[in-house]
Amino acid sequence: MHVLILGGTTEARGLAELLCAPAGTSAAPPRVTSSLAGRVAAPRLPPGEVRVGGFGGADGLARWLREHRVDLLVDATHPFAGTMSFHAAGAAAAGGVPLLALRRPGWTAVEGDDWHTAGSLEEAAGMLPALGRRVFLTTGRTGLPAFAGLDALWFLVRSVDPPEGPCPARMEVLPARGPFTLAGERELLRRHRVDVVVTKDSGGAATAPKLTAAREAGLPVVVVRRPPAPGGIPVVPDAGAAARWVRERLGAGSPQSRPAAP
Repeated sequence: MHVLILGGTTEARGLAELLCAPAGTSAAPPRVTSSLAGRVAAPRLPPGEVRVGGFGGADGLARWLREHRVDLLVDATHPFAGTMSFHAAGAAAAGGVPLLALRRPGWTAVEGDDWHTAGSLEEAAGMLPALGRRVFLTTGRTGLPAFAGLDALWFLVRSVDPPEGPCPARMEVLPARGPFTLAGERELLRRHRVDVVVTKDSGGAATAPKLTAAREAGLPVVVVRRPPAPGGIPVVPDAGAAARWVRERLGAGSPQSRPAAP
């Protein structure tokens, strides 16, 4: 069987590792292909086959599923890759390919948090002048244009790759890749005299320490809500549950019958 993982996340890489590891049973391991969007210059590659780049929308993905005889599709993209999730749903429905969504749970505020929720990066930018002057921005390099007009504020921008396009006039870039430690986040907020934090509700443990550090320091945090996701699709919260879903279908019988690729 051929499993396509729409990846680029820690969970996607973990799923590929589980599926490519010896299963300890008589069942043949699946062929695993991970698809990466190509937005990071030097991604951490998962085991198995890897492809990089887009598919050309839902129709292009449906064609790829058919031509490469994909039996199972797992959408393990970032929680904010909303468009790709809808493309996956459309392509899976068109080709009759079972689809699973692997989505890490979002963060939940606890006592002591001073969270301000926003529906978009633009809404988050509009909140900042009333909350602080020195901003720790952790929303990724592609979202910087939303904050480019806030000339009175200073930004510490953390991203894996250097930012492109319109950027805030007063900005320091901190190249870094998670996971991050609580001690490191405490020191970062102190050293840069940060008084407000902006983040997407990405979930997961790798970048959560900044929320704890902000709570300890009494700082407001602007949290951008996740975009809508397709409904009617089974959802699991971690790689282990996704691997079980795949293996259940591996043991259910022979791969689905498909027309030969042209």
